[in-house]
Amino acid sequence: MVSKTSLPPKAGAVRVRRDWLGKGRVRMAKTALISGITGQDGSFLAELLLDKGYEVYGIIRRSSSFNTDRIDHLYQDPHEKGTRLHLVYGDLNDSSSLNTVLRQIQPDEIYNLGAQSHVRVSFDIPEYTGEVTGLGTVRLLEAVREAGIRPKFYQASSSELYGKAVETPQTETTPFHPRSPYACAKAYAYYITLNYRESYGMFACNGILFNHESERRGETFVSRKITRAATRIKVGLQEKLYMGNLDAQRDWGYARDYVEAMWLMLNAEEPQDYVIATGVTHSVREFIERTFSYLDLDWQRYVEIDPRYFRPAEVDLLLGDASKARRELGWEPKVNFDQLVKLMVDHDLQLAKQETEATEMHHVPVAKARRESI
Repeated sequence: MVSKTSLPPKAGAVRVRRDWLGKGRVRMAKTALISGITGQDGSFLAELLLDKGYEVYGIIRRSSSFNTDRIDHLYQDPHEKGTRLHLVYGDLNDSSSLNTVLRQIQPDEIYNLGAQSHVRVSFDIPEYTGEVTGLGTVRLLEAVREAGIRPKFYQASSSELYGKAVETPQTETTPFHPRSPYACAKAYAYYITLNYRESYGMFACNGILFNHESERRGETFVSRKITRAATRIKVGLQEKLYMGNLDAQRDWGYARDYVEAMWLMLNAEEPQDYVIATGVTHSVREFIERTFSYLDLDWQRYVEIDPRYFRPAEVDLLLGDASKARRELGWEPKVNFDQLVKLMVDHDLQLAKQETEATEMHHVPVAKARRESI
């Protein structure tokens, strides 16, 4: 579990572990720095890198409350011997903090996963989305350049870049047509990463990841919103699921598979950009149907359309062609669509049952519908 009182007060509190090789030589344990480590992808990536023997550093923002639930099972008190996961304070909106972190850690690999990543919310807070998702990337790249270090750099790009796609399926050469402030910010981040690779010879890669979900997905994202609502309806904690566009089609994969592709990109011989996708598309309606059917529920009894959840500009169809990643990286998705839905529903059903037990124990009235913030 994460020790809430043991997090470092500043980036300078961390030190890199060294392994002695003899004759006065030392070998640095391979180090990675992850922005967005407390998110879905960050937590899976941290697990993967720790399993591979890395020293892992994660950037978190200072807050009066902690949001480390996804990595609590990985974290150890920094006073314990052999600790290899460290959390350091920083912010993609604050160049000074990034400069300090990079000078102190001098990582071998950087994974920039931090962003305001909710597409619908980006229409409501476009300026903040641009600051964090777009300019945050150039702040981090510039901090690398100013620190005089040569880490490999991964930028989390998105299939939302294609937006109003001009061809299907989408590949690394398909032109972008972003349809949201989030996608526009990601477009800037994509091109600035490419620019720093070409201008300064950085080993910098863009991973154009199509939708990837998991039991750790945030509950306001459409996939997890569906599985959480359906399982709560199953146990009697919720009555309705309110949705927007059910006809939008997405290429859905499993997040744990996709973070492996990130690592493979930074361990390839040359820095390149890659599409990561399953090559199969399903509509939001299909996701709902599979989820409710697995729970033996008639989805049409419980799902209602709320116009507030429609985007001002919709992205109708995203379907990725990951042939390049398969060919050059040897990457393959392991979890298909049906397995993904089952995995998420099984997890959320257990969560809903725990909520039911807590409600009964404390004699709390069951809510008619779960509050939706977006």
